[in-house]
Parts: sequence; structure tokens; C-alpha cells
Amino acid sequence: MTRDPRARRPLISRKTGVLLALPLLLAGCEGRQSVLVDGGADARILTDLFWVMLVGAVVLWVGMNGLFYWATRRNPAPHSQLAANWLVIIGGILFPTVTLGALLVYGLTLMPELRATGDGPVIRVTGEQWWWRVEYEREDGTTVTTANEIRLPAGVRSTFLLDSKKVIHSFWVPSLGGKMDMFPGRVTEMTLGPERPGIYRGQCAEFCGESHAWMAFEAEVMAPEEFDAWLDAEAAPAVEPASPEASRGAALFLSQGCGACHAVRGTHAVGRVGPDLTHVGSRHSLAAGRLGTSTEDFAKWVANPGAWKPGAEMPAYDHLTDAQIGAIAAYLEGLE
Repeated sequence: MTRDPRARRPLISRKTGVLLALPLLLAGCEGRQSVLVDGGADARILTDLFWVMLVGAVVLWVGMNGLFYWATRRNPAPHSQLAANWLVIIGGILFPTVTLGALLVYGLTLMPELRATGDGPVIRVTGEQWWWRVEYEREDGTTVTTANEIRLPAGVRSTFLLDSKKVIHSFWVPSLGGKMDMFPGRVTEMTLGPERPGIYRGQCAEFCGESHAWMAFEAEVMAPEEFDAWLDAEAAPAVEPASPEASRGAALFLSQGCGACHAVRGTHAVGRVGPDLTHVGSRHSLAAGRLGTSTEDFAKWVANPGAWKPGAEMPAYDHLTDAQIGAIAAYLEGLE
């Protein structure tokens, strides 16, 4: 009986589909939030650890399944008691113990490098619901406060003091290093040594509530002299409104009570509940990565924060006219 050649087509189609999908899967390993695209020493160490662990897992899988296949398929005849004992001892005990032990020792040897003492800036990051409060401790004892953005000098090791207000968060910039959990009432410390300037994406890696998926931040690695200049500019008070519309927005910002929650240094807005907005217009994103920083983005956020970030504690200002919201947005966009 002749076999119908069309019977193999589904199998061939599946293989073709897998081959075509492979480049797409590999493309997912790229990007500014990939653990396999390292921007510093810590991420490079973790990348090496990943590959070593992967090779070890493959060796263990092939060895154990190869032994099982040999004993049940290639040599299914009854074994002597002595041969069976040696199969269990070597294949079931010694081989996995030695393989896993070697992987454990290798992993432990990396710990000192990952926990090296920082020689750069000290940055306190507090996980809020759902945004990041960021405070830089300067050498003169002053503190520079910003939000939803981390800037780091390249070539030095920065120290992070991590805590949380209400729930557990997890601080993670995959391209710069490992993650660290943040607990209410407890400060945990980690260090990162970025080397390659660029903009990377960070993310909360612990489910923390309604807007967990929208709790991101930008991490920009800069040349040391650029970082120093940025920090000096960040410590300065807010710039004056540059247009009549922005001036109207500044007056509305205060009259609507925004200053009770937000601080804009150099003005009467001194709130500490929400993010510091002194230089919000110079940030890479708004609302912890949810929106950009155009005037239109600010207007969208002011009008109805809950539409963009469910559970946000900021109330909607939809009682204002479009012109009033536009004026506030123009003021905020100009805070560079």
C-alpha cells in the first residue's frame, strides 16, 4: 500500500512554523529591558550565571534521561543486583549531586562581586502606590528629590537604599543587575555598577496591586561629569513660567490645591504625598512610565489619572475646563 505523501504535510508545516517563529523569539532577548543585554558588571555576571546554569541543566537533563533511555530501551534485559545498585549510585546520586554541587559553588563565588561596596552616589528609592520616590544624598548633606527616574554615573558603583510605604515592591533594572525586594518598615541595600551609558527600563518585579504593570521607571546611565551637572541642575529651584499660559497654569496649580500633595521647589507647593514636580518636564516619562512628557500627556494625566493608572491616589480634575487643564499642562511641561 502506497502512503499518501500529503500525510507528512502537517508535520512539515509545524516544523516550518517553528523555524519561522525562532527569530521572533530570539528578538525578545534584545532591548533595554533584557537581562541578556548587559549595561554593567552586575548584569554581565548574571548573564554568565544564566548560561552556566543553562548548560548545567542541559547536562543534567541529558544525563538522567539518557540513563533512563539506556536502561529501558537500549538494554531492557534484567540487570544484576550489583549493576542496578551502581546505576542508582552513579546515575541517581553521584552524577546529579556533583553537577548541582558544582553549579552551587560557582554561583556562590559570584556573590562577593555582586555585593561589593559602593563608591558612588547613595540613592534612596521608596516604592509608593504606584510610583517611585527617588532621593539622592549629596556630599554636603543635602538631599535632591525626584521621582520615577534613576540617573547613574558610569564607571562607579552606586548604592541603593530601598524601602516601601504600604506593600512589598521589587526594584529591578534587568540590563543593570539583579532585583531586590522592598519591604515596608525595612531598608534593604544593594549596589549597581553600570558601565555603558544609555537609557534602560526598570520595573517593579513583585505584584503590588492594581497598577503593578504600570509601575516602571527609566534608568539613565551617564558620563560622570554629565551626572554631576544633572544633579546640580536637579537641586536648583523650579524655573519661572515661560509663557502667559504657563503662568495661568502655575496659579491654577496652587489654587486647586496641587501643592498640598506635590512639591515644586521655589514655590509655595511643598507637599510630600505625591511625586516632587520641580523638574518634571525634563524627565523621560510621566506617571512611572505610563505616559510621555508632552503637553498633551500632562493634560491627559491631570484630567483623569485613574484612566491611565487604575487605583491612582491622585483625584481627577475633570471639573476644570479644557483650557484650564491645558494651562496646568503647559506649566508642568515647562518645569525643566
